[in-house]
Amino acid sequence: MGQMMEARMHDGVFIRVYRAGSRGSPRAGIVIMHEAFGMNDHIRDMCERYAAEGYLALAPALYDRVEKGVEVPGYSDEDLVRGRELRQGVEWEPSVADMRTVIGLAREAGAVGVVGYCWGGSLAWLAATRCGADATVSYYGGQIIQFIDERPGCPFMAHFAEHDVHVPPESAAMVQRHHPGVPVYMYDANHGFNCDQRADYDAESAALAQKRTSEFLAANLVAARTAAAGE
Repeated sequence: MGQMMEARMHDGVFIRVYRAGSRGSPRAGIVIMHEAFGMNDHIRDMCERYAAEGYLALAPALYDRVEKGVEVPGYSDEDLVRGRELRQGVEWEPSVADMRTVIGLAREAGAVGVVGYCWGGSLAWLAATRCGADATVSYYGGQIIQFIDERPGCPFMAHFAEHDVHVPPESAAMVQRHHPGVPVYMYDANHGFNCDQRADYDAESAALAQKRTSEFLAANLVAARTAAAGE
């Protein structure tokens, strides 16, 4: 099992970072960016899953800048309201800077990928355009369109849901139109389909998206590691 640690950010603020390590030498690093619900059991579980694939997985608790140690316990309507309140208290630039710092921490494992969900999915796009990550993956990142003119500096993959009540399908179309080289996948599911703690969890869609993500990360992070080693 992983452990919670405190990490110093660029401006001296300390936030919690969940760390799950692989057995033996990690194949690469993965940074997991959380949803509007914050760094919770599901995000920690995703860290454990990537650790089981051989990665060093880190997940920053970005809401610690608003309320230290806060956790949104579930996915009810009340939890969503609470998550949105916390999200509104966190600005893009500090969040990107915190993500950049955690990517740097994950560099101890070599190449670093970023996987983000919902709000974190939009941050995953900015990890590709601003933070020097080696590969990034977004799940239902509805706010990517705010930054659609930015160009990714690494391989990027996007997952969207056809019946998403929060992110319109036009978001996926816009990503494809502006960045035709980016693989964009649509699933017969609703928002949050990857999370097995949500009512909208769709096992088939989640499994397929995870397969695509794992293969994408493995291929591109190995390529980045090989390039860095000059092989």
